[in-house]
Amino acid sequence: MAGTPVALAPRMDASDPYPTFAARLKATGLLSDPWLDGKPRFRQRPLVLSTSDLAALYQAAEGVLAVLHELAVICTAEPQLVQHWFGLTRAQQIMWAASAPAWHGIARADVFMSENGPVVCEVNCDTPSGEAEAVELGALAVAEQSGHVDPCLNLGNRLCGLVESMAPPTTERPVVGFVYPTEFSEDLSMMALYRRWFEGRGWRVVLGSPFNLCATSDGGVALFGSRCDVLLRHYKTDWWGERLPVWRDEPVFSDPGPLLGPLGLVLGAVLRGRVGVVNPFGAVLAQNKLTFAFMWEEMNRFPVWAQQIIRRFVPRTLRMEGLAPGTLLGERMGWVLKSDYGCEGAEVVVGAEVDDGLWATAVRQAVPQRWIAQERFCPCRDQDGAAVNYGVYLIGGKAAGLFCRIQATATDRRAVTAPVLVARAPEEARSASDIVAGMRRFEVPLSARCT
Repeated sequence: MAGTPVALAPRMDASDPYPTFAARLKATGLLSDPWLDGKPRFRQRPLVLSTSDLAALYQAAEGVLAVLHELAVICTAEPQLVQHWFGLTRAQQIMWAASAPAWHGIARADVFMSENGPVVCEVNCDTPSGEAEAVELGALAVAEQSGHVDPCLNLGNRLCGLVESMAPPTTERPVVGFVYPTEFSEDLSMMALYRRWFEGRGWRVVLGSPFNLCATSDGGVALFGSRCDVLLRHYKTDWWGERLPVWRDEPVFSDPGPLLGPLGLVLGAVLRGRVGVVNPFGAVLAQNKLTFAFMWEEMNRFPVWAQQIIRRFVPRTLRMEGLAPGTLLGERMGWVLKSDYGCEGAEVVVGAEVDDGLWATAVRQAVPQRWIAQERFCPCRDQDGAAVNYGVYLIGGKAAGLFCRIQATATDRRAVTAPVLVARAPEEARSASDIVAGMRRFEVPLSARCT
């Protein structure tokens, strides 16, 4: 994970409206860092989508998520794939085996608009972030734009409904444990937002890291001594397992071993039905970007509806180990390299954004079994040459809001986050029971009916 962003405010200009907007953001109590390296992190002017554009983005995201679930079902039926095709480590295989085929609760699909429609280049279904920014920016924007709707309006209710469903049925007042990397501050705003949502329902919330977990006498799990009914896991699966380099010249991690104690404790409690986990540890498979290569290289394993979605919304993606270095070196402009568990722009090399020397170094130093090569697509760009990454939140397989970032290059921590509004109200969100049913089954994917 990248280091803590440096929230430096530049010298104030009396004619600049951003400081006033920044003060409003800070007044929310969640967004305390409106600047990044002396530059604004946010844009006040909202992106306004038509309902048809929103529907197209949602259809693409929901469709690809349904394909990911189909992939999980395939790997459940053929368990050897998780080791031989995806190269999961021993601890990662244990996570998958203890959860399969469950992997989903909340996810965020990175969707771009192109001349040919939406393109889903990846899905963060392990520890998706950005909720606080999306919710607070939307709330401020909709207050100034009459006749428009905030697509994140029901995100909190949707997430709370899902988490509540994961608690044991006898629980009257659930205790939710937030498990996250307490040594980093990037996601404190998200933790604060979640805490506000859950405590607003009268639930008790406890925060801590995997190292603060302990067993209860009846086989459950406690955080700082407080028994938890549900663990909201914001500690990445690849950090629970073995940590291995993705570059040939990268030094070995100082702590490469898996968190066997905390991991065994939680998985045991899950298997005994003592605690629910969101997201389930099965996300270790779905989060692996080799899933996108599997979609293309093993397309015939999928039903017809899934093949249609792959061809329509997913850029052609291949395992790097199956491509000759000469092919990649000679076609720099046409490829993007991504490591299997890199996120938020880390370990992404866009051939068109680097020179021949850097590209050659990346191709030669990357551990090929840990990387994919994805065909570069051309997103729609504004007059400044920037593209919008429409991060579609999905809860229980259904779209639930947007987190939009604008950047001329590949999306990373330097992207400017913008509010997004819809010209008129989208259809009402489904009930909590429907959300849970979708999360658990995906029996009739929405995308299968839309294609």
